[in-house]
Amino acid sequence: MLFVGASLILCLVPGPDMLFLLGRTIAQGRGAGLCAAFGINLGAYVHLLAAVTGLSAIVLASATAFTAVKWLGAAYLVYLGLGALASRGSVAIPVGDARKKALRLIFWQGFLSDVLNPKVALFYLALLPQFMNAHDPNPLKHLIALGVIGNMVGIATSITYVFLAARMTSALRRNQAISYWLTKTMGALFVGLGLKLATEKI
Repeated sequence: MLFVGASLILCLVPGPDMLFLLGRTIAQGRGAGLCAAFGINLGAYVHLLAAVTGLSAIVLASATAFTAVKWLGAAYLVYLGLGALASRGSVAIPVGDARKKALRLIFWQGFLSDVLNPKVALFYLALLPQFMNAHDPNPLKHLIALGVIGNMVGIATSITYVFLAARMTSALRRNQAISYWLTKTMGALFVGLGLKLATEKI
C-alpha cells in the first residue's frame, strides 16, 4: 500500500507525459486523450523491461547515451509542437476510417514520447529498489510485480485526468475559433516540453 501511495503521488505531479495527454485531450477530445494515455502506458512497460534487464542503468550511467535519448525525445516533442503550430485550422479528430488512423497515430506518439524520456527510466531505477528486500528469494518476480502495479496506478490516474479534462473543455472544442487556438496552445506546449527535456540533467 505504501508503494501504491508513492506511485499515486508521483503520477499526480504533472510531467511531460501528463502534459502531453492533457494537451491532446483539451485540443482533440477524450478519444485522443485516451489513446495518448494508453500509448504512454505501453511506453512505461518498455522502461520497466529495460529496468529489469539492466538496460536503463547502462543508459543512465553513460552520459553519451543519456544525452542521445534526451535529445531524441526533445526533438520529437518539438517536431509534434511545430506541426500543430503550422496547421492552418484545428486538429480535430476526423470521422470514419480517418479517425482510426488519427487515433492510432496519437497512440504511437504517446508511446514514443514516454520511451524517449530518460527521466522515466530514472524513476524506475530510483523508486522500485526502495520497496525490495535485500534477501528476497524472488527479486525479479517482485520487481516486475511492483512495476506492473505502478503502471496500473499510472493508467488509472491518466484516464481520470482525461475524462475530467474532456468534460471541462468539451464546449470549447465546439467553437471553431477557440478550437483553432487550442491547437496552437497544444503546439506551444509540446515545443515547451521538448525544450525543457533538452535542458534536463540527471
